[in-house]
Amino acid sequence: MIGGPVQVEYGPNGRRTTPRAASVAAAAPLVSAAIVVAALYLGRDLLVPLALAVILAFVLAPLVRLLRRAGLGEVAGSLLAMLAAVAALGALFTVVLRQLAELANDLTEYGGNLRDKLAGLRIAELLSGAEDAVNGLREMVGVRPPLPTPTVSTDDSTPLEVVASFIGPVLAPLATAGLVLVFALFILLYREDLRNRLIRLAGVRDLHRTVGALDDAAYRLSRLFLAQLALNAAFGATMGVGLWLLGLPGAPLWGILAGLMRFVPFVGTPVAVIPPFLVAMAADPGWGMGLSVLALFALGEPLMGQLFEPLIFGRSAGLSPVSVIVAATFWTFMWGPIGLLLATPLTVGLVVLGRHVPRLEFLEVMLGDRPPLRPEQSFYQRALEGDADALVLQARAAMREGSSLVAWHDEVALRGLALAESDWSREVLEPERLAVVRQQAETLLDELSETPQATSAEALPQPWRSDGTVLCVAGRGRLDDLSAAIAAQGLRHDGFGAVALPSAALEGSPDSRLDPAQVKLVCLSVLEEGSSAAAVRYFLRRISRRLPDVPVIVALWHAPPDSATLAELREERGAAAVIATSLGEVVAYCQAAAGQAPAVPAPVARA
Repeated sequence: MIGGPVQVEYGPNGRRTTPRAASVAAAAPLVSAAIVVAALYLGRDLLVPLALAVILAFVLAPLVRLLRRAGLGEVAGSLLAMLAAVAALGALFTVVLRQLAELANDLTEYGGNLRDKLAGLRIAELLSGAEDAVNGLREMVGVRPPLPTPTVSTDDSTPLEVVASFIGPVLAPLATAGLVLVFALFILLYREDLRNRLIRLAGVRDLHRTVGALDDAAYRLSRLFLAQLALNAAFGATMGVGLWLLGLPGAPLWGILAGLMRFVPFVGTPVAVIPPFLVAMAADPGWGMGLSVLALFALGEPLMGQLFEPLIFGRSAGLSPVSVIVAATFWTFMWGPIGLLLATPLTVGLVVLGRHVPRLEFLEVMLGDRPPLRPEQSFYQRALEGDADALVLQARAAMREGSSLVAWHDEVALRGLALAESDWSREVLEPERLAVVRQQAETLLDELSETPQATSAEALPQPWRSDGTVLCVAGRGRLDDLSAAIAAQGLRHDGFGAVALPSAALEGSPDSRLDPAQVKLVCLSVLEEGSSAAAVRYFLRRISRRLPDVPVIVALWHAPPDSATLAELREERGAAAVIATSLGEVVAYCQAAAGQAPAVPAPVARA
């Protein structure tokens, strides 16, 4: 054989693949990400106006819908909304230019106040001392100060070059603004066509879900961007009015700056306070105005961030703190200062799309503020790490938020054990790690044993409250005994005299707790991955021999609807047992048997 044997592997789809093909497949996402980043950086001259246009279109979309309801057509409504946006931006730009002109004339009069304050603080002496220290350090290491940079004469510049040097910086922003307005207008006019194209890209196999997801995402983004714009504008107006009442020169300008900088996460407001503070220090001979400016921003920002924003947005805008920092760094690197302003709106848009479009779910996982793991997954992960304290804190936090012990055991603890049982059945969980999980679960049960009983326990008939009235018998699975202990603790919380028994109690010599005169109900506790229908039938026969007239519940904890074991047990109509899949169903059946409920609840079905 020429070249030696070729190693063949099988991919997750079952197809044959070679190591080289597997390496290429693994590197494909990294190559795609590199291409996207390069495209964002190299195409920033086009993408920045496009991103601004998309955000502007989302902000204007509610106004366009309102105008359409008023009787205007699609084109007329979009044009009128765009004219309103142009008028608002024009007025804002006019105010900024006028305030800058007035401030430039006033600053020449404030130089003396600023010099006196600096002299009082002896800033000049400190700077001179720092410069002397730096020069001394340079002499010690033999480094000479850099030579002054020679100046280049521009006397030979032509009039056309001089005019171009002045017009160029003005035309560039105007051209960008024009592109933004044109793009936004076309997005508003053709948003239905753009939405249909996005639906085609997202997939038409599940059309109704895709359409609903995109419509919901667009609606949420419109409301979010409009609310954020309104809040930041209100913050800027409030700061402007406050600064005007303080008598600060250029108060409208600093209010506009404060509103714009609130789009920058974390550092926006601290940066926005610096210019008005310096102007206050220069305009006021004393210190009162400067300190008042700091106090105004120190009061306004917490009120906006901690009171008004939660009322409008809910808990948050949907971003994790880490994603906000990463997004600000990334977009600033890509697009400069305008990227810093757009970082939060762009990232929020990506998170909303990831939350509603299945193919983009990874964006919501990476950037959103929702917990990355479900509660049962977090339970399993902490148990694997041997962190019983975190498990106890997780349970108590859930109960402080209104969850009962039974509900937490049902939705978190039993589901977490089911994950561990599944990994053990698939032979991906080592015995040592399984022992760690067992130890943490046992510690958790010990800590939660002191949880006060539910108030409904007092209404339970006394015969059902005696120890041993309800037996939670474990199956043969490696973690079935823990599931039985959890079920018994949940039933005791609701007042039942539940006791957990190992599977060995049904074998060998008779167990004194298997007393037909005492036991009123038996719950066979089974994790679906660790037991088969044959094993369940074996235990049912054992229970019927020891407790012939006692009703039995087979608790197949959180078995999926397509479980073969669950289907097989439900097909056996002759079995004298009730099939349950959750602790809530078991508690409900016990309450019905004890006379606390009128009948067995619907979710519990007889086999």
